[in-house]
Amino acid sequence: MFGHGAPAVLSVIPDTFTFAWIVAILFATAWLLDSRGLAAGRTLAAATWALFGLFWLSTVPYFALEHQSYVESILALVGFPASVYAGYLLYDGRASLFTLTRAIAFMLFIYLPFETIPAFTFAGVAVPEPRRILIEVVASQTGALIDLLGYAPEAVTSSEGYQAAYSWTLDDGHTVVIHIVLACTGLGSMAIFGGLVAAVEAPLSRKLRALAVSLPLIYVLNILRTTFISVVAGNQYMHWYPDLVLTMFGATDPYRVSFLISDRIMSQLLAVVALIAITFLAVRELPELAVILEDVLYLITGEEHDLTEALDLPREPTNR
Repeated sequence: MFGHGAPAVLSVIPDTFTFAWIVAILFATAWLLDSRGLAAGRTLAAATWALFGLFWLSTVPYFALEHQSYVESILALVGFPASVYAGYLLYDGRASLFTLTRAIAFMLFIYLPFETIPAFTFAGVAVPEPRRILIEVVASQTGALIDLLGYAPEAVTSSEGYQAAYSWTLDDGHTVVIHIVLACTGLGSMAIFGGLVAAVEAPLSRKLRALAVSLPLIYVLNILRTTFISVVAGNQYMHWYPDLVLTMFGATDPYRVSFLISDRIMSQLLAVVALIAITFLAVRELPELAVILEDVLYLITGEEHDLTEALDLPREPTNR
């Protein structure tokens, strides 16, 4: 997929989360240097964008082969040239991209602690890892909604050892276990909006309004998503065209068909639509976000866009 030289390059990069921490720290350092008026900030930011592109390239095999997600595989693959191009534009003088640079740093600093901080003991008190707390809360609320819908799967221990899985027994006696993992918590989407809002310069009141519009909505939609996938996959409600679906995803277990359709196809595509809609709501409360969105559109289309006019946004001061 990557050519003859790519596997050798990917084999020497750090593990995924170490790599992400390095990118986050370098982006934050570049931001600090630039804020002090040092030209080295722009150079470091541009180089880190290229490194960020390599990070996305390194995740493609996981998304494609292990996670079996077409949507995430394509986004990760596109992320490589897009990131390199962003670095080139920033180095070439598109200073507005520093806002997006700050946003990426904030996103990573929000997300990575949940992936990397282990359980520990402080003053004799055992503190669980943050990921466990979030996963078990989402699993509990998913289970409560499943119960309200009239289903009664058995709560079991997940593959990570958390109270975050549900076992469904089918009429033929086969057991389907649906696990709630960190990707099921909506943390990634919430980190995106948290990073965007933190990165722009705007009054705190409007930042809080944007977060109040986006974060609760993401969380509620995510609980609906995990419930939908659990019920559909647990009851095999979407066992459609099994041979085709298994071939598409390189899978062999026919009991995964409903899960692949409900999660990897339907939920992930609908999540993209939902994020676009939530972004529209958030930018209405925080027009400064338009600057970042305009830069993203420029990366995609190569053309300038005035979203403030196109979306008829309030003419509030921005961070240009």
